[in-house]
Amino acid sequence: MGTLVGHVAPGFAFLALGLWHLFSHIKLHAQQPSSYTSSPWFPASKSRYLELFLIMLGSSISVSMELFIGPERHQPFDSDGTIPSNHLHNFEHSSISMTFFVYAAFAILLDRFGPKAQYGLTQFLGALAFGQQLFLFHLHSADHMGVEGQYHLLLQIIIVVSLATTLMGIGLPKSFMVSFVRSASIMFQGVWFIVMGYALWTPSLISKGCFLNLEEGHLVVRCHDKEALHRAKSLVNIQFSWLLIAITIFVMLFYLILVEFYGERAEYSTLTREDDLDEDLDDVESQKSKKVGEKKSFMDIGKGFEPIDMER
Repeated sequence: MGTLVGHVAPGFAFLALGLWHLFSHIKLHAQQPSSYTSSPWFPASKSRYLELFLIMLGSSISVSMELFIGPERHQPFDSDGTIPSNHLHNFEHSSISMTFFVYAAFAILLDRFGPKAQYGLTQFLGALAFGQQLFLFHLHSADHMGVEGQYHLLLQIIIVVSLATTLMGIGLPKSFMVSFVRSASIMFQGVWFIVMGYALWTPSLISKGCFLNLEEGHLVVRCHDKEALHRAKSLVNIQFSWLLIAITIFVMLFYLILVEFYGERAEYSTLTREDDLDEDLDDVESQKSKKVGEKKSFMDIGKGFEPIDMER
């Protein structure tokens, strides 16, 4: 992170993951509203662990970019083996990625071994990843007072929602709303990362009265005076509130569309099964009636015969 690509790339990853979970949870709930049970991750049609493999791949790329590819000397340490100040945030970001890698790796192992506590442990690992993310962004070595600090402060609000709903999911596996809010918050994280990347490292999008300044090898947004800084932070707050409204509208419309589509299919399938069952019952009853009718007709035929008089 610390650059446009460093925020936009993970932003698209969180956005895709949030959308995938949102779609999967809504579809599952629409098809099985009475027996719905949440899932920490969802298998793909061609590869069961595709989602988890992609999380591991993205985490590995992130760690490589932060510690080996991004630094000028392709390693994050100083000549005496210590961590220089300008690389502290690289270790912070890579620690977050490592935690998500651990989550995905153990989610696969838990699914392979299938212990009774699989669901709870997987959710716990997900909560641990969000907790690590919240901890390191809250105590970030980067700027806390400037415009970037305001973006990080609002990001922490979204992470708290992701963390809280993941923990709630351990005790409420059948709650659709917990899964719905968690998926929406993961998607919101992705959108906010993307907005942050473009807003902080695109000169034309920098707030009036502020500028990009090179500090310790990184570009940082600075403002000429307190008034310009206050205005820039206020604009960040407005961005957050507008995005919150936009994402709320999107997830609600997304829910209504998917429920309309998958809910009708599930209802049609249920009605079809009921009709087939009714037809089978009608066939059975008609066969019984037919057999009873055959017996009655046989007795009627017997009644039509008169006894033969042998004396004749």
